[in-house]
Amino acid sequence: MQASEILRAKRDGLELTADRIRWFVDAAVSGQAADYQVAAFLMAVRINGMTAAETSALTLAMRDSGRTIKFDGLPGPAVDKHSTGGVGDKVSIALMPIVAACGVPVPMVAGRGLGHTGGTLDKLESISGFNVQLSLERFEQIVREVGACVIGQTEELCPADRLFYSLRDVTETVDSLPLIVSSILCKKSAEGIDALVMDVKSGSGAFMRDDDEALELARALCDVGKELGLKVHALVTDMSQPLGRTVGNALELVEAVDLLRGEETAADFAQVTFELAAHMLMLGGKAGSPEEAKQMAHAVVADGRALDKFEQIVEAQEGDWVTVEDPSLILQAVGEEPFVSPEGGYVTGVDAELIGRAAVILGAGRRKASDGIDATVGFELHKKIGDPVAAGEPLLTTHLGDLSKKDAVFALLEKAYRFGPEPVEPPTMIRHVLSNEGES
Repeated sequence: MQASEILRAKRDGLELTADRIRWFVDAAVSGQAADYQVAAFLMAVRINGMTAAETSALTLAMRDSGRTIKFDGLPGPAVDKHSTGGVGDKVSIALMPIVAACGVPVPMVAGRGLGHTGGTLDKLESISGFNVQLSLERFEQIVREVGACVIGQTEELCPADRLFYSLRDVTETVDSLPLIVSSILCKKSAEGIDALVMDVKSGSGAFMRDDDEALELARALCDVGKELGLKVHALVTDMSQPLGRTVGNALELVEAVDLLRGEETAADFAQVTFELAAHMLMLGGKAGSPEEAKQMAHAVVADGRALDKFEQIVEAQEGDWVTVEDPSLILQAVGEEPFVSPEGGYVTGVDAELIGRAAVILGAGRRKASDGIDATVGFELHKKIGDPVAAGEPLLTTHLGDLSKKDAVFALLEKAYRFGPEPVEPPTMIRHVLSNEGES
């Protein structure tokens, strides 16, 4: 078999067999297929697409390009959650200990922020010493002993995905549905889970800008997940404005911990967190309905078990719990500047992408993967869609690490907010719920 044969077939829109796909993935990882041939393959997939069978075969081949984990002997099904990314999305930080405190094991391989979207690993690394670069052996041990652990993708997990993703970013093939699905599910399948809850974001701050695109991705994830033997629930959730009241790594960590403490938090953040938790608990066999599952999730927050579980996770991953107990140790931006409303009325729009881009200027995000970040900078949002506002009233507070960036940040913020004379309803947070068994 030769790479040129496979490239010619996919270029011409022909369906590739599973054997051909596996051969090409193995050749890409071994170097037998050159990077320019891999790039050509990715572009052919982007242009001509893949059938469900091809996407499943690609996912399996990418999974099997490295090590896979098996969690035999756990007290129940292992369940993970994955988000397609957004602005202010700190859900995983609160969700993981809530679900683990209810007795469902949560092995989680998470990512870093890139572009206007944030990353779970960066937020957790706001905690002094928190280690997300654990060996797979230590990862497995913590999941068994504590009930949950979160790491970044290691050199051993899905090396084909790391290669493909690095080339997708520079060949304008990131938005290919088969490549998105295979990239997500190869890692999830490799990490040894039995079931997965997908949070597919829809809106200005999301990769999928409208519900139709988000639904297409959610259905594909469910279909391919079923072929892999994974139970999948996929929720399409709103990302038309930032989620919660904070954007920025340390700020979002503190907001997530506030939820675990049972303190009042933004309604949209709490709703998405407990909705996703409910689906994880149902997939984990702990509840038979969303209502029962939500009651369980709220109970472990109310009695302190969720916060205790988070402390166990932090300490197992070498983090300093003192920096969680005392937020002043990590919220140390140089200065704070309010951004005020230019007019009165009601907030009718908050563009999540523009807020995210402004956060990148502050240093809270990355333009490219090699960039460093400043964990202390970001925004606290005081007004969101539907809120009344007076002229001159703060819309948000900017936490600055470099005061010279204020003008560039405020120029974007001025474009991010829309106002009107009449009140509007906040966005519907849970747009659609799908599963391997169908849509509800």
